[in-house]
Amino acid sequence: MNRRIYLASTSPRRYALLASLGLDFSVLSVPVDETLPAVEPEKAVEIVAARKARAVAERLEEAALVIGADTIVVHQGKTLGKPPGPGSACEMLRRLQGDCHTVFTGVAVTAVPEGKTAVAHAATRVCFAPLSEEEIAAYVATGEPLDKAGAYAAQGLGAVFIRRIEGCYLNVVGLPLSLLCEMLKGFGLNLLLVCGAQKDEG
Repeated sequence: MNRRIYLASTSPRRYALLASLGLDFSVLSVPVDETLPAVEPEKAVEIVAARKARAVAERLEEAALVIGADTIVVHQGKTLGKPPGPGSACEMLRRLQGDCHTVFTGVAVTAVPEGKTAVAHAATRVCFAPLSEEEIAAYVATGEPLDKAGAYAAQGLGAVFIRRIEGCYLNVVGLPLSLLCEMLKGFGLNLLLVCGAQKDEG
């Protein structure tokens, strides 16, 4: 069955990561409740990712695979999502500076019309250098942290204070492609074979 691929996210970072493979896909995102359920972080992101994928799948009539994802940062048992404003971003960075935290990304794939959903997650340990108040204020003033979980972008200026990453770097950016590739194989889609063939044709 030929299926259209949909990314259930308007995140420019997830779009860029998926597009970097050369994959032909569409973006379709609908509002969903992104409130994290009161369960372990790895399960919480899986649940929210599944909500996103299923919400888009319900809108489709064609055969498709819908990809949903959700990313959070956990530091000393506290979950840090996207900061609601500059003050919150500064507070998050004060917590994270000079210490290590874990980034969790939940990934969900929903098949249309079957309605089958697969979920999984990736976890990456990230360690920050110490940051002064002046550095934190300067970084937040750039606006980069304001739509990022944990108030930083590993693929942007935030890279300068990351001392060490243990695990998948792309997970920190927002979409662990190796995990996604394995999940899509369960739906009969091998990204390496498909994208490789598309590049050859091009």
